Amino acid sequence: MGKVLFVIAPKNFRDEELMEPKKVLEGKGHKVVVASMGKNECTGMLGKKVKPDIDVKEAKAEDYDAVIIIGGSGAAGLAENKEVLKLVKKAKELGKVYGAICIAPMVLGKAGVAKGKKLTLFRSEEAVRMVKEGGAEIVEQDVVQDEKMITASGPKAAKKFGEAIDEML
Repeated sequence: MGKVLFVIAPKNFRDEELMEPKKVLEGKGHKVVVASMGKNECTGMLGKKVKPDIDVKEAKAEDYDAVIIIGGSGAAGLAENKEVLKLVKKAKELGKVYGAICIAPMVLGKAGVAKGKKLTLFRSEEAVRMVKEGGAEIVEQDVVQDEKMITASGPKAAKKFGEAIDEML
């Protein structure tokens, strides 16, 4: 089975966007590893506390079959993190599955891995700007798969997002 890396913001990641796909993937036998900036406990927008398995600085795309960025208002900070951007670029380069949910596709836009691709996202002004600057086309669907890139629109699509990642693996 696959090994999946979820990257979350230290504060204000979206609880169900992490927990629902994680539950789906683990239920299918995949190993899920959670990374963030440092190993301190992270807090979701709805109050969920999660202790990351690893610091994003230690994460190597080579070690995973998929690299997924989790949304929530804290995800804007992930788009400014060089380590996160490097990780996503490397995942694409290596032909791995990569993706993001909610506003997190802004990370894909910023990393330059969404150029010429279709994606979906939770529409915030900043997220839309970043994905368009990154050369992506926004489509109105819950989950969008374009080659090895997979995106989802937000919390309501979290379970379907997890199922889509499982199918790609």
